[in-house]
Amino acid sequence: MTRADDIPRRAARVLLVDAADRVLLFQGHDPARPGHRYWFTVGGGLDGDEPMTVCAARELFEETGLDLPTDQFGEPVWHQVTRFPFDGRWYRQEQEFFLVRVDHWDVVTHGFDAVEQASIDGHRWWSISELESTSERYYPDELPGLLHRLLGRDNAEASTC
Repeated sequence: MTRADDIPRRAARVLLVDAADRVLLFQGHDPARPGHRYWFTVGGGLDGDEPMTVCAARELFEETGLDLPTDQFGEPVWHQVTRFPFDGRWYRQEQEFFLVRVDHWDVVTHGFDAVEQASIDGHRWWSISELESTSERYYPDELPGLLHRLLGRDNAEASTC
């Protein structure tokens, strides 16, 4: 439910998936609620009227060091509208997700801004089965099902991996 005082935000998110079909997630926390820890995808808010693919490429480079041209992002694979608190403020975020495949990538986080440096604690590559079996919080909640669909794996096949 949207509230009148929600801050509207548009964002591009990147599902960075390696050759082993693992997705890269960052671990962070809300500065206003340090005990609220969670995992989340690469990405962030658009700068003004920045195109989604430009934002996705910029965020991917800033957060991982991977520099790809915008034409390698293709069309968004999923759209989501979400509402969430961060640092004492509520946001209503419309976000597009892009799937980017790599064989392997050693993440470099030197492009983090001050907020990211203060609120992101680490990163790791997650398999679908690890996401399905973890008790840790991750966003979006639909991530395992989305990855099953995008990677062409049905749930029965994935659970036997």
